[in-house]
Amino acid sequence: MPAVPRPAASPIGYLTDCYPATSHTFVQREVLGLRALGVDVHTFSTHRAGPEHVLSQDDRDAFATTFALLPVSVRALLGGHARALADAPRAYLRAAAFALALGRGAKGRLWQLFYFAEAVLLWRQCAARGIRHVHAHFTRPAADAALLAAHLGTLADDGAPWTWSFSAHGADIYDTDPVALAAKVRDARFVVCVSHYGRAELMKLVAEEHWPKLRVVRCGIDLTRYAPAHDRAARGASPLRILTVGRLDAVKGQTVLLEALARLVATGVDAQLTIVGDGPLRAELEAAAGRLGVGGRVRFAGRVGQDDLLAYYEAADVFVLTSLAEGIPVVLMEAMATGLPVVASDITGIPELVGDGEEGLLVPAGDAGGFAAALETLALDPGRRARMGQQGRRRVESEYEVRRSAVDLRRVMREFGALPLPGPAA
Repeated sequence: MPAVPRPAASPIGYLTDCYPATSHTFVQREVLGLRALGVDVHTFSTHRAGPEHVLSQDDRDAFATTFALLPVSVRALLGGHARALADAPRAYLRAAAFALALGRGAKGRLWQLFYFAEAVLLWRQCAARGIRHVHAHFTRPAADAALLAAHLGTLADDGAPWTWSFSAHGADIYDTDPVALAAKVRDARFVVCVSHYGRAELMKLVAEEHWPKLRVVRCGIDLTRYAPAHDRAARGASPLRILTVGRLDAVKGQTVLLEALARLVATGVDAQLTIVGDGPLRAELEAAAGRLGVGGRVRFAGRVGQDDLLAYYEAADVFVLTSLAEGIPVVLMEAMATGLPVVASDITGIPELVGDGEEGLLVPAGDAGGFAAALETLALDPGRRARMGQQGRRRVESEYEVRRSAVDLRRVMREFGALPLPGPAA
């Protein structure tokens, strides 16, 4: 690999579409993990988080220290752009032209102008803080703003390199135009993939010369927060307490889970389901539960902060995830860390975390009958549930611990010049 210029400044920027966010607590853990290693991380959010996302003390701390690009008044937006144009007119105009060139068609160019508007605000904040590298989470829209901010920064500093990178997870890979995503991979200094499956998907998009910048770094969890529940074996055989956690969205496949629950109950298994999370499909899912005859067996708990989520894992007997698209879901890691056996869709990166028949059972995505059969198997065998739960805890301990993930990520950032190399004493 050719030598990479090392930045003089050590702070880095972290940009996400919404920070903090209840559905993206892994980003918050990553930030905290890097800071614990001495990395100076400044957090930015494209949109200011609403109160529904600020539910724990960590959330409140993150909210208080994060700069939100939006909402912004028209006066402040125009003023910021006017100052940028006055301070670096040639760089500003060249970066705007670059943004337009990235767009495909009139709609694509219009969106690039929106991203450029955000990127100018991000650039000014980074310049004031001495930040020369921005890491974005998800392939869009944060990656678009980070790309343009880095490009503008390099132009404004007369070619002194500003760099950027991004993390690709799961559904975001498929939700992004492949031509645009390939361009981002080529432009980024490096790309973090949370699974080997995701890395392979990005490898398909670019020439082999770009493959070395695609690095797998697992998301991690703080195992000190998730201890196995010790009273599960002492509970009665029924009802089987099923838990799922996730936003109520079509991609999470909760309708499949409700159908599976109805089939499970029809076999004579006494079961109850708790759904933690909220989203646009809540009313539809509540109606579906009633239509399927299991309304009295389903509890919709709504959004739950990290401080309170552990109690739900401890109260459950089995965790289920019926997603239709994922990376490697952090909620599966959390459930496994508490000793829960899991039943999950056999898709994307999930088999890298859950071995079928080892830490849990894997089912073809969308197969309600398959999920019902898997749940029935575990309902009838408490001993197997306990063994799977123990194996799941060991799997998370060995591969998905947050400090190990932070160390791996810092190593990648150093290798590609986002952070200075350690001194002799480091």
